[in-house]
Amino acid sequence: MIHLEKVEKSYPLEGGRSWVLRNVGLDIAKGEFVSVMGPSGAGKSSLLNVLGLMDHEWQGAYLLDGIAVEKLNNKQRQDLQREKIGFIFQHYHLIDDLKVWENLDLPLQYRDVPAKERAARVADLLDRFQIVGKKDLYPNQLSGGQQQLVAVARAVITNPKVLLADEPTGALHSAQARIIMDLLTELHAEGMTIVHVTHNEAYANEAQRIIKLRDGWIDKE
Repeated sequence: MIHLEKVEKSYPLEGGRSWVLRNVGLDIAKGEFVSVMGPSGAGKSSLLNVLGLMDHEWQGAYLLDGIAVEKLNNKQRQDLQREKIGFIFQHYHLIDDLKVWENLDLPLQYRDVPAKERAARVADLLDRFQIVGKKDLYPNQLSGGQQQLVAVARAVITNPKVLLADEPTGALHSAQARIIMDLLTELHAEGMTIVHVTHNEAYANEAQRIIKLRDGWIDKE
């Protein structure tokens, strides 16, 4: 599903460059659940932004579901992102002036899904995530855990091939975090490919494999 070869990213500095990813080679199989760990500044979020097609300023080769990302223009990358990728952020990134159901409906509008099908998908996920009673509330009327549930539902409503989760439990207390991790495990059991960035070793160990980053390099130890 994901193949990276000699992927590198850097920023110019006076007298040199600051490297955030160095010679990254990585394969993630279809349906695999992988956790990415490393200290602050190790390159975890930079790697996730490359995988999620949110960052185009890198060098190397990236195959996503057989498509060579580095050969695509910006419009093609955006279309590929919408088709293949779902993203969960640590701080939810919900749209404050849209109700819960509208936050879920919006990604489907971008994909020109017919209104009847959009309504059915929204209703299904509201039920599955047990947030039907919250559907007409705004994000600021929800707890952190409830907002993250909505964010997860929004990420998967388009049936993405790959789900990228950037510290999805980082802002939650343990009971809320447990719900999110259980949802990730359930989605993986249904066949979804998941890449999960976390500082929590116990949560990382719930994945099938842990990738450790250090100073932009994949740690081989």
